[in-house]
Amino acid sequence: MRIVKRGVLKNFAREHPQARGSLDTWYEQIKAGEWNRPSDIKRVFGSNVDFVENNRAIFNIKGNDYRLIAEINYRTQAVYVRFIGTHREYDKVDAGTVKRY
Repeated sequence: MRIVKRGVLKNFAREHPQARGSLDTWYEQIKAGEWNRPSDIKRVFGSNVDFVENNRAIFNIKGNDYRLIAEINYRTQAVYVRFIGTHREYDKVDAGTVKRY
């Protein structure tokens, strides 16, 4: 998979250095993946991923301290980071429509 706007992750890690290791691991797992459906992602991330409308996946980062919402285009093998933030910030957005980045 190809991650669009990786800079968003780097910027977030600069602001939240305690998330850096978990974000790096997430990035490497996504980059190594070749998925055609949500169940393919679920096999890798298990209970650390949930799915909502509009091909969105919600990932728990660093033991659920942070949430990352990604829009996944299975046909083009692209992952678009739509939101990353604290759990409190996540509670204020609509995971199916947010397009912060």
